[in-house]
Amino acid sequence: MKPGENSSAERRDILIKLLRLGGLSAASAGLGVWLQGRSHRPEEPLVANLKRNFTVPPDPNLPEMVISQGDDPRQLVRRAIAELGGIRRFVARGDVVVVKPNIAWDRTPEQAANTNPDVVAEVVRLCREAGAGKVIVTDVSCNEPRRCFQRSGIAEAARAAGAEIILPEERKFKEVDLRGDVLSSWPVFEPFLAADKMINLPIAKHPSLTGVTLGMKNWYGILGGQRQRLHQRIHESLVDLADFMRPTLTIMDAYRVLIRNGPTGGNLGDVALKKTLIAGTDPVAVDAYTAKAYWDLDVSRLRYLKLAQERGLGTFGFENLRTRIASA
Repeated sequence: MKPGENSSAERRDILIKLLRLGGLSAASAGLGVWLQGRSHRPEEPLVANLKRNFTVPPDPNLPEMVISQGDDPRQLVRRAIAELGGIRRFVARGDVVVVKPNIAWDRTPEQAANTNPDVVAEVVRLCREAGAGKVIVTDVSCNEPRRCFQRSGIAEAARAAGAEIILPEERKFKEVDLRGDVLSSWPVFEPFLAADKMINLPIAKHPSLTGVTLGMKNWYGILGGQRQRLHQRIHESLVDLADFMRPTLTIMDAYRVLIRNGPTGGNLGDVALKKTLIAGTDPVAVDAYTAKAYWDLDVSRLRYLKLAQERGLGTFGFENLRTRIASA
């Protein structure tokens, strides 16, 4: 090892320590720090028919993941996307952009079961500034959709920022062959089949059957039908979904984190105010970093992450990515 060169383990420790030291002091200390490394993610060609790849070309001069900390969720979004190269790297004029928050539950923003509405609204605002032809915000809720969209605060905030809000209706699902190892024919909500760009906006939540409820789990919200059937082989199902829906960008909302009793929550005592956002072009690494940072999970033992890496969807070795720590 050359003098001054950090090992992967040391880079991992630095990333976790910065986050756990808490808030702005840690972020300020790490501002502009680059942790050099390479993702193991290969270039993936566009796949045929409805199996879509929404990714943008990699840029070796830019970070692959940004950890943004600060008091204002809107500024966290702006800073993270700026560090990743700016919104115009991801959204072109005239694009139809689908923004996929978690709007699954009949909960308020303070309960941290759904994505923070300010985060959603700011992503919409940036897409509109980039000249997107249309920005759609949608999800297939677990609880009654209209109530979820309203009580989460997402419908009002996103609409005010210029988004079209689409509620799930039975007539708007199309039977699609997902061509997965486990998942084949399944009803998919139509807005997810007509996008030019796809931005995944999950929220960091307490462990579930997969170990955590994070970005890849958020793709459950593109499906109709009896989604509980997916639990029989949940890890393989998640990877099939992530392979079908490869996002342009993943932005993990960790402003408020549901530390316990997820994924539905309800008790404010289960919520921790972390004032953080993790954004990146590698969805596997974003999930892995979040799982390690907030629950100290051994990401190599999270089966869905291992399967996702084996399929070429990204790397769970987040310490090997070019990562920037930023304050907003």
